[in-house]
Amino acid sequence: MIYAYIEAHDEYPVVKWAGYFGVSTSGYYEWKRDLAKRQGRYQTYGDAVEQVFDEGRGTYGSERICGVLRHRGHKASFQKVKRIMEERGLRCVHVKKVKPLTDSRKARGAGYENLLRGHDITMPFEAVSSDISYIPTGEGFDYLCEIKDIKTGTILAACQRERMTKELVLDTIRAAHRRWALPEGMIFHSDRGSQYTSKEVMNLLKQLGSRQSFARVGMPGDNAWSESFFSILKKEVVHPHSFSTREHARLVIFEYIEVFYNSLRVQKNLGWLTPLHSLCLLHPEAA
Repeated sequence: MIYAYIEAHDEYPVVKWAGYFGVSTSGYYEWKRDLAKRQGRYQTYGDAVEQVFDEGRGTYGSERICGVLRHRGHKASFQKVKRIMEERGLRCVHVKKVKPLTDSRKARGAGYENLLRGHDITMPFEAVSSDISYIPTGEGFDYLCEIKDIKTGTILAACQRERMTKELVLDTIRAAHRRWALPEGMIFHSDRGSQYTSKEVMNLLKQLGSRQSFARVGMPGDNAWSESFFSILKKEVVHPHSFSTREHARLVIFEYIEVFYNSLRVQKNLGWLTPLHSLCLLHPEAA
């Protein structure tokens, strides 16, 4: 910093500044000789930061970019990455919580056990989480139901419909089972919305050999896995877009989930891997 100050203030000779700051003139000239190399390295490092930011479609903050750089074998300083992002105007979106959408007033009695409390999930397909959220469009609300593998964060299935009904949940469950070899005994976790507590949904899950688990009333954090996904989806896709039609919304969200979220978007809790990469490492048969 001292040498940079001397370089920027040529109103006095270098020798006078060196004496004032108690540094050597030879040290200053050595610093100046290497200045171009340092600036080149800083430019290259900044380009690497910007590349990771672009790969994340503007959704990566400095911590996530550091994680990706380290995972790729580079050194990464949080403060340095943060400074570069500020210098280059790279601003990421921030995740906000989403309010629950489904109504659980009719399922407040016994018989809706939370099987995931105190349960250590160690493998893919051991437990999945599901929820429903709304997508505003020019034709009115569209409703998205998703099923997420809790261990790897992979979205196993997602369906959108004009109405928030039990048929939406049934279609999503069937889609997940058509695409993946989901095992019997798998825990299917959701809130206590009427769609999930309907006889049709409960019977289908029993037929498929799944054990149904429910979040506790007034405890939205009990289904944090799906809430987290919807928070990310709303901030990264829904809020920045204006969907003229339901079909437009469905195309954009399908591309986001299948092309970006599952396959390209790295996650800190997965060791800076993508959900599908993590799933394939832990469950090679799924590849």
